[in-house]
Amino acid sequence: MKHPDPEELNDGVLDHRGEELPYLSKSAKNMKMDMLLNTPLPSYEGKTPGSYFWTRLIYWICHRISKVQYRSIESSGTERIPRDRGSLCCAWHTNGILDALQIALNHPEYFVIGARHDLVTRPILGWWTRKMAVQPVVRKAELLRGGCTEEEANFLNGRSLMALASGISHGYGCVLFPEGTSHNNSYMIRFRTGPMRTVLAASALAKSTGKELPVLIPMGLHFRTREYFRTDVWVEYGEPIQIEDGDVPQNLVDAVSTGSWSEPPAESVFKLRDKLREDLVPLSPNTHSWDEYRGLLLLGHVKGRMEHNPPKSWRAEVEQARSLRNKYNSGLKSMNVDDLQPNKITETLVAKSEQAARILHENGMDGRDLNFDSTSLAKPEVSKLPLATIRIGLFIALLPVFLISLLPQIILGRILGDSTDEGIDARTSYQFLAAMFGSILIWPISSTIIVALLYWQAGTIEHAIHINWIEAFGMSQFSMGLSIFMLWLAMFPVSLFTGQLFSLVWDDYVDLRGYLRKLKMSTQTRNELFQIITEMKQELLNAK
Repeated sequence: MKHPDPEELNDGVLDHRGEELPYLSKSAKNMKMDMLLNTPLPSYEGKTPGSYFWTRLIYWICHRISKVQYRSIESSGTERIPRDRGSLCCAWHTNGILDALQIALNHPEYFVIGARHDLVTRPILGWWTRKMAVQPVVRKAELLRGGCTEEEANFLNGRSLMALASGISHGYGCVLFPEGTSHNNSYMIRFRTGPMRTVLAASALAKSTGKELPVLIPMGLHFRTREYFRTDVWVEYGEPIQIEDGDVPQNLVDAVSTGSWSEPPAESVFKLRDKLREDLVPLSPNTHSWDEYRGLLLLGHVKGRMEHNPPKSWRAEVEQARSLRNKYNSGLKSMNVDDLQPNKITETLVAKSEQAARILHENGMDGRDLNFDSTSLAKPEVSKLPLATIRIGLFIALLPVFLISLLPQIILGRILGDSTDEGIDARTSYQFLAAMFGSILIWPISSTIIVALLYWQAGTIEHAIHINWIEAFGMSQFSMGLSIFMLWLAMFPVSLFTGQLFSLVWDDYVDLRGYLRKLKMSTQTRNELFQIITEMKQELLNAK
């Protein structure tokens, strides 16, 4: 099914700058102010801002699901994060909830969390977010579209930002996105001031209690193909920006120390915004288009192969593309807040690489599909076949568990992700939530069904393996009940293992599909592709 495109659904409402407001989903439009105003405030006495048990549980579940959802997860720069003060992480925002999730899961500290208002009012998700003391935020889009009054928005946002600032001042981590909304662009859109105001308020609170001033951490979030299951992700913690004492005036310290929100000086806010933009924009793709970015990634592959050093990880691909972007885009250093979309790179080499990358992309391939010297498409790795065969055999043996416990989650995630009106950037968020809550809600039911089927077929099983599993602990009613209960509990780790196994089998399927795509590519298209790549290689040689 065609995924709804929010860009096509915009109603033409403009902000005070004359820019079109982002489309609001049905959920974002549904503002429940009474529930929002009663959102529990965080506690800073323990290791977590919210419930210790539920926070630890949700982190554990999210870690498990992330390992299934992503083929590779790499983080870097965590050693830069100071442990003696709070930190506010800021990144570009293109993948919904999963942006914040990947930052939080790879950060050494627990987070105080601010999120779009409806995340704390939804029926099931809201219960969890309130347990984690997530603080709701009303965006400018909701206010200007009439979702609430300006007084309500100011009160709620002031309350939430103050709670987040207090958490940061107590040494917790936090993540806020300066763009204010998730989007589909290959470059960062206009910065909002919420993160800067929050970290300055946190600095004032820290200053009032003699604590170290927090840091602002620019971050790179890199998803190979964000909406794909088993894509690659690299979480990049940049160099922390230390808040300067001079940017936190005494009158702000006096104001926030009473526990009420006070606006930081505008000059401090804008100074910090400009510094953040200067450090953060280079950590994003920051290209004229996604086609151009794919061209840079391919150029990195071709160049790396010519130098006998092809990129061996997603991180290496991103770093190589970044290096090439900085080399060929002379306009990159323009950090004017109104300069949003970078100029298109005019180098013929990049244009050719973009053309070749488009051919590969249209055929479901990328630079990884080239052979060692970029003269042809790579052949399949036969060495992977034995292990893949073992995995497929084991998966077939566990297929009933998969069909009963995991397939309903996959179907639910696919339906929700493909039908949401929040854009393709929310697709994987819904799939992740389906996996998370599906595990909690579906697995008890699926375990009961599986145990009931095994109980029904106990005689057949005993005849086949000469073991009556129902009498494993004895023949009394209590013992047989214990056997049934223990098997019911055992189905949870079995379901988890089956999910992990499915992800590996999916990788094998994707690899096989990639090989078949290579076979299906027409001779004419193949010749066109490698004619362009040959010209690229010649230009690279001439440049030396």
